[in-house]
Amino acid sequence: MHASLIQIAVDPHESVNSRRERAASLVAAQRGADLVVLPELWPVGAFAYTAFESEAEPLEGPTHAIMAKAAADAGVWLHAGSFIERADDGTLYNTTLVFTPEGERAAAYRKIHRFGFDQGEAVMMGAGEDLVTVALPQTTLGLATCYDLRFPEMFRGLVDAGAETLVVAAGWPERRRAHWTLLAQARAVENQSYVLAVGTAGTHAGTQQAGHSIVVDPWGEVLAQAGGDEEVLTVEFDPTRVATTREQFPALKDRRLGLAPPR
Repeated sequence: MHASLIQIAVDPHESVNSRRERAASLVAAQRGADLVVLPELWPVGAFAYTAFESEAEPLEGPTHAIMAKAAADAGVWLHAGSFIERADDGTLYNTTLVFTPEGERAAAYRKIHRFGFDQGEAVMMGAGEDLVTVALPQTTLGLATCYDLRFPEMFRGLVDAGAETLVVAAGWPERRRAHWTLLAQARAVENQSYVLAVGTAGTHAGTQQAGHSIVVDPWGEVLAQAGGDEEVLTVEFDPTRVATTREQFPALKDRRLGLAPPR
């Protein structure tokens, strides 16, 4: 598979509408890729809490529309990162969208673990409840968002649901960048899965972003990693290595605790 991770910069001087258009152009430029991934809350910025309410939109709002078209224009599977969704009852969610190469929505995932320690996202947004996987022709994706990366039980649940490639969209801060790399590798090793983790670049709401999007194979080896600025990280990986790794080193079969019921 050919994947493109778009580490877009969130510039507070760029309007949300302009960034949507720019993101769509970056996606369109990835024609020929199998999968394109955007980061968390790139329209507004993961730490721009004061803008969450004003920039919230319905599920099928402007971000949905422009990303669906971008996926179709490029002919790619598009993990469109996340945006601020306003549900019908008024609740805000940090919601990820995935589109098919025809521009049809394949999945929506509401972030389960909200960051903020009783402030910011943790009190402004509702918590998602459902694990979400998406079956592509080559691999099954398991969806996660930023702070989710710190909760290994979630990723084990995604693997139990059939995930082989774990995709993490994030707005991870620079001051905790070492954790970002460490946790991405840990989630890959313990689940014998690929991890594709993409973050934002730039500084928004006074918080410098880590960037350093990363792709890790099922043995924990880093296949590619970005720097700190806006860039498109491209990587080729072989999804069949997940099954091969799990056969060669069948640690998942030796689990004794927290086993999921048979599917």
